[in-house]
Amino acid sequence: MTRSRGTGGVPTLADVARHAHVSTATVSRCLNSPDQVVGITRERVLQAVADLGYAPNFSARALAAKQTNTVGAIIPTMENAVFARGIQAFQEELGRHGKTLLVASSAYQPRLEDEQVRTLVARGADALLLIGYDRSDALYAFLSRRAIPTLVAWSYEEGKDQVAIGFDNAAAMAELTRLVIANGHRRIACISAPTADNDRARRRVDGIRRTLRDAGLDGDGMAYIETPYGIENGEVAFRQIMATAPETTAVMCVNDVLAIGALRAAREMGLRVPEDVSVTGFDDIEIAMLAEPSLTTVHVPHREMGRRAAAMLLGMLQQDVPPPDSVKLPTDIRLRKSLGRRGAQGGA
Repeated sequence: MTRSRGTGGVPTLADVARHAHVSTATVSRCLNSPDQVVGITRERVLQAVADLGYAPNFSARALAAKQTNTVGAIIPTMENAVFARGIQAFQEELGRHGKTLLVASSAYQPRLEDEQVRTLVARGADALLLIGYDRSDALYAFLSRRAIPTLVAWSYEEGKDQVAIGFDNAAAMAELTRLVIANGHRRIACISAPTADNDRARRRVDGIRRTLRDAGLDGDGMAYIETPYGIENGEVAFRQIMATAPETTAVMCVNDVLAIGALRAAREMGLRVPEDVSVTGFDDIEIAMLAEPSLTTVHVPHREMGRRAAAMLLGMLQQDVPPPDSVKLPTDIRLRKSLGRRGAQGGA
């Protein structure tokens, strides 16, 4: 087949329109808002794009529209399935509206996140998704001066200035702690991710401590270890807790990955879960159900959060539209086999 070419041999929008026997306006709609084009027509246009090897001139389009149709997201790590699930739904929803997602990972380093924010803005990102509230006032001020719509996800706190969609980490962990206490546990320990510059982990630990104090227990004096994300780190931390506080009957972990490490360490130490010690997590990633024993944890609606975050940011990109209210999503406890009941003697 002979391919028609624009100037310099590069296929143009008009070439695609002629090839697909549609107008240039239809081609433009198909590429920018595919959900607005009838399926058969859309398939014909996309086939013409593939036949001709056409690539839209996004630079020219951005200059004309003063938007690049790109959205940036900075997540703390690529290794956590929690973020992968939410970001996948976020990207899918953006894609339905002709937006492209650029993702960066900060490795839990505030300085690196600061650099990534500024780089994404310099590259023309129309809006940003950020994880949690913890970052400098200077960075928030930079985004405000540039009028970059910014949405916080994975956290929700009353009274915060930033628009957010997420859940109350402290309240969710407090609910799980009450369940642990209701099962007779009084010697409760915690394995946490580093809480500096991580409001999600910090709020979960606060939820445990506050609930223990409300129950008349020593929340401030509980056995407690902070360790980086990783199964092996959870394993080492569990061994340290059982060495320094052998009376512990329940170990609450602020994420499922650390909890999986704790389960593995318990098994290798000859401790029965939950007969000798119970273990809980947070996030409800897929491995929580597959663990042996299956992990009691807090379920977070990651995909719903990602999808709704995209819808919120798309709305924030509209001109003359007031910013939306923050959205608090529900969590629930998935009670599985890793949490058991202690008798009066064992639990006290």
